[in-house]
Amino acid sequence: MELVRPSDTALRAAAGLSVHQRELLDEWLPAAIITHDRSSGLKASVVFEVATDEGGFVVKAGKDADRSVRREIRAHQQWTAPWTANGLAPRLEYADVGAKLLVTRYLDGDPILDTPHEDDPVIHQQAGAMLRELHAQYASVDSDWEAKENAMVAERLDHPHRIAPDVVARLRELLETLETSPVTVVPTHGDWQPRNWILREGRVAGIDFGRAMLRPAWTDFWFLHTKYFSRDRRLEEAFLDGYGSDPRQEAGWFGARVREAIGPAAWGFQIQHEEYEQLGHDLIAEVLGESRGRFS
Repeated sequence: MELVRPSDTALRAAAGLSVHQRELLDEWLPAAIITHDRSSGLKASVVFEVATDEGGFVVKAGKDADRSVRREIRAHQQWTAPWTANGLAPRLEYADVGAKLLVTRYLDGDPILDTPHEDDPVIHQQAGAMLRELHAQYASVDSDWEAKENAMVAERLDHPHRIAPDVVARLRELLETLETSPVTVVPTHGDWQPRNWILREGRVAGIDFGRAMLRPAWTDFWFLHTKYFSRDRRLEEAFLDGYGSDPRQEAGWFGARVREAIGPAAWGFQIQHEEYEQLGHDLIAEVLGESRGRFS
């Protein structure tokens, strides 16, 4: 097991934790040793894998600006049971919403991203079946969801980016034409794609619920639609076979694609990730081209 430097192994001394978070962890996981720091500089949270006499755990602690830890706690408390019952998601051990702190059991498995499994239809069929279980647990109607999402994305265009002014004008006009009808929302993962899948004894398991919340079902299809289905129809067919239907046929799907195109272009510029930014620009060109046929 690869440990961090001995001077940094005590969990209570880990960087990025508040005093209250340290106190809670000292109570929950006394004498825990950090084995890996999985924190990302792009997120307002810290993530550690730790070892104890009772086994391995994952600690996630949110900072002041973080929203992901609270979302993840809710997901574990309300929505992951169909997966944890079969060992296909980490099991929540401790949580404190006010402290933005959670501890899950470490879920062993092999990464799927950047392996041959990433393009295996069997893997995508299993992932589709898992998503169906997640979505099927609860549904309600949200009358304001579309309008709020459109307004949020329009605000992103007010911040620095490299989208051409004439394109911005067309995007704003397009956002104003999008449907704002009531939509059915379900528990969604928010980032359902191979980077959040691991393979355990031949079965797909899901991790990282920091983006989980109630949304339309088709929002969990966007990453796969953009990165995988568009280049390999077999993966799309396998996933839909597992899921059992195709929510992308609903009226809100085009609006989702418009919003999700703007996001990478704006966010990629802010974090100086040129490849992600270019993806956004490519997707913007695609939806604007499609809109000519829809609204002409």
